[in-house]
Amino acid sequence: MLLALLLCYVGFTALCLSMPRHHDELLGYKPSGQRVKRLKLAGWSLLGVSLWAAVAAGGWGLGLVDWFAVLMASALALVLLLPYRPKLALALAAFSLLAAPVAAWAQC
Repeated sequence: MLLALLLCYVGFTALCLSMPRHHDELLGYKPSGQRVKRLKLAGWSLLGVSLWAAVAAGGWGLGLVDWFAVLMASALALVLLLPYRPKLALALAAFSLLAAPVAAWAQC
């Protein structure tokens, strides 16, 4: 489930960065139209891959339940970090992206 959690957090962060307000707050400049499209595609793709990781870990019965729990936990973490520690939220997303291959290797 660690892999699904990491991928969900990175996916939600990418979707968050696709909004001009959050992109400006976290990175200091407004995103271009092409960057917004790429961030949205990356965010939704990562959420889809996290569904695959959860189902692969627990089957369709428990995998979906675990995936919804991971979705809520990662979204809650991002929502709580953005107003108070926005740079920490971005650093945690970078760490999650780097730790995801290790979690994928451990899941196999």
